[in-house]
Amino acid sequence: MIARVLSEAGHRVDTASDGAIASRLIAARDFDLVVTDVIMPERDGMQVISELRRKHPQVKIIAMSGGGHVPREHYLKMARGLGAHAVLSKPFAVQELLAAVASAFPADA
Repeated sequence: MIARVLSEAGHRVDTASDGAIASRLIAARDFDLVVTDVIMPERDGMQVISELRRKHPQVKIIAMSGGGHVPREHYLKMARGLGAHAVLSKPFAVQELLAAVASAFPADA
């Protein structure tokens, strides 16, 4: 759903089914923005965010979570602390996603 929404909004989108694949894509290509779930198989979103901050500090990050073993607010606070520019609490509306993407790239920057 996220890939479709962003593609329809005019963004070029790559997808990864887990954190390990995401890390390989990030190492192989340049990205302006990464949207990551916090809880993923193979490599969680916190690891992906930490890697991005170390290796690609210019990349904007949007983290999302629906919770898990702890409330989603805890995960999202941690993601912000690691360097996510925006966080989304699942479920979220399409407009919230598009607003988060827009806020990562202010028009006056």
